[in-house]
Amino acid sequence: MPNPIASPASAILAGLAPVIDAGTRILILGSFPGAASLAAGQYYAHPRNQFWKLVGALVGEDLYSLPYAERLPRLIAHRIGLWDVLAACEREGSLDSAIRKPAANDFERLRHLCPALETVGFNGQASGKFAPQFAQAGYRTVVLPSSSPAHMAMSFDQKLQVWRGLVADAGPDRPAQGSLL
Repeated sequence: MPNPIASPASAILAGLAPVIDAGTRILILGSFPGAASLAAGQYYAHPRNQFWKLVGALVGEDLYSLPYAERLPRLIAHRIGLWDVLAACEREGSLDSAIRKPAANDFERLRHLCPALETVGFNGQASGKFAPQFAQAGYRTVVLPSSSPAHMAMSFDQKLQVWRGLVADAGPDRPAQGSLL
């Protein structure tokens, strides 16, 4: 008879593909998609996640009310890309604190895929742990308060004030220098 207390082995979860192109100047990196996002195959799919409202306020468009398939081309048109710091991990639920066996994405590819990239924003403290290696590689970095519904210590307006740092003081088009690893 199976032990009802024992949990089955956790499966390795795979993240989402990057949303980028050669003109991407700002890349927003989350930690790893939550359960709702993985189930939907969409970045920031949880209805209470404030991501689409925050980015919409930055670009002056109501991205939140658009269907997901229309949001991504609008981001690319504003030269903003999306990805996560982790390519895969084990996790039950959606909390970053539950992540086990993390495997980072291959950021060296960014040099070739996004030659205009200059700013990397980190959506929350978990992804923000990668900021030093991006800064060392010559990118401007901004660690942002998480847009997650689990992070409600700040109001939307307080978060937006920090998120505006992504687009403030953006420099001229130039490829970043240095190595990420």
